[in-house]
Amino acid sequence: MVTQQIDLPPNKKLYFASDFHLGAPDGSTSLEREKQIVAWLDSTKSDAHAIYLLGDIFDFWFEYRHAIPKGFIRLQGKLAELRDRGISIAFFTGNHDMWMFNYFPTELGIPIYREPIELHVGNRRLLIGHGDGLGPGETGYKILKKFFNSAICQWLFARIHPNLGMAIAHYWSRKSRISNMKREETFKGEENEFLFIWCREEEKRTHRDFYIFGHRHLVLDLPVGPNSRYLNIGEWVHHQGTYCVFDGSQAVLKKYPA
Repeated sequence: MVTQQIDLPPNKKLYFASDFHLGAPDGSTSLEREKQIVAWLDSTKSDAHAIYLLGDIFDFWFEYRHAIPKGFIRLQGKLAELRDRGISIAFFTGNHDMWMFNYFPTELGIPIYREPIELHVGNRRLLIGHGDGLGPGETGYKILKKFFNSAICQWLFARIHPNLGMAIAHYWSRKSRISNMKREETFKGEENEFLFIWCREEEKRTHRDFYIFGHRHLVLDLPVGPNSRYLNIGEWVHHQGTYCVFDGSQAVLKKYPA
């Protein structure tokens, strides 16, 4: 597991957000959400030391050698501006945008992470990631994820012309869980929340003060142990504007605009 040591300057913070699902459920709705996300990112620039985008930022993404998905230029422009200001940004792949490759690192200076990483900030320890494929259950998805992450699958999809490939992508997007939610997803209880169970098992092995994840599309703040908490930061399609901020001592769930 990758470990990062962070020297957080006074009055600076770490920000976490996930599950923007840009592209879903349609272009016009996605564009309005993108503008809100850009406004939120702009609001962080005065005190952000680093911003962590914890997966499913796009409802679908595939990088051809000489082409990327159309759209999302406002988000990319704002991320470039923040990087130019010296703010560190990290991008975690989720189950919808796992086919991120070299574009963000090369063009924007934003590294890509595919697994959870651990942050050491002073005397605090944070474990962060998207959360897909962790814990019990999701067996079918775990098998599918291995196939989608394989070189042969990526090579085969790259052979499809971008016009057809993106058409397939938009079809998948319309069928996605986030696009077809008829009601809010519900908390399954501590004994049935696979990601919470995984965090609890991790805590038995190594103490962390905070476990910060997305994927579940729920806003959750649960005790993992006596001095440890699991925070799920929700999504922006239905629970618009939820994020997490860490000030060097405490991690707090917030909503934009407040």
